Amino acid sequence: MTLGSGGVPFPHGADEDTPVFVISVAAELSGLHAQTLRSYDRLGLVSPGRTAGGGRRYSMRDIAQLREVQRLSQEAGVNLAGVKRIIELENEVDALRSRVAELTEELATAYAAAEQAAAAVHASYRRDLVPARRETALVVWKPPHRRR
Repeated sequence: MTLGSGGVPFPHGADEDTPVFVISVAAELSGLHAQTLRSYDRLGLVSPGRTAGGGRRYSMRDIAQLREVQRLSQEAGVNLAGVKRIIELENEVDALRSRVAELTEELATAYAAAEQAAAAVHASYRRDLVPARRETALVVWKPPHRRR
């Protein structure tokens, strides 16, 4: 077993997003009453995973979110509608950060491809052409027209 945040052991192969805790254990770990967890689920504040039979299973991430909901509502004085909006906005910011990272990676790939293309063009230049210095004058000679 591995230990998650807070020293709680995970079953083999599980991580902080794996829904493993029944509601009574989640209530104990979060310091809340099981009925409060059900209420938060109904309001869409913290939505745990479900078993095939419909039972709630909480992950360590859910436990942390339960604690944050409680902190915001009790210590910061935010009502539950405000807490829900804060959670939605935080999720949106996380999604946008991920998208920015994806786009940054795509841009870096595009820059690398453009540099390779420019290098290929430069490599294809004819080698028999010689650049002339600016102060060098270029005179085009035209033979005089001959009369017959």
